[in-house]
Amino acid sequence: MPSAILLIAHGSRRPEANRDLVEIAHAIAVRRPDDLIEIAYLELAEPDIPTGARRCVDRGATDVRMLPYFLSAGAHVREDLTAFRDRFAEEYPGVTFHCCPPLGLHPGIIDVLLQRLKETQ
Repeated sequence: MPSAILLIAHGSRRPEANRDLVEIAHAIAVRRPDDLIEIAYLELAEPDIPTGARRCVDRGATDVRMLPYFLSAGAHVREDLTAFRDRFAEEYPGVTFHCCPPLGLHPGIIDVLLQRLKETQ
């Protein structure tokens, strides 16, 4: 049974900002070759979240992990993504949708922040 990762970002009017998610999806695909990888944006860019979910299902996924590329568990993660998960569970019986936690306070984030400090000119 194939599983999918639906990588979700907020979305931006700036195409270069949205390209980051595409690059992250490619990097995840290299490390997770057995998973189907799709991207989606909450707003301001395409594909939107329902389109991303449909692509996962159309590709045969029976288990979809909605992975937010968000820093914290604000309203978008706690409310919007949970509402999408519940909606998709009704729309796609037989497919399980899970909401993963945001980046949040993961210890790796501190390492990334400290690395960014070193990159300051």
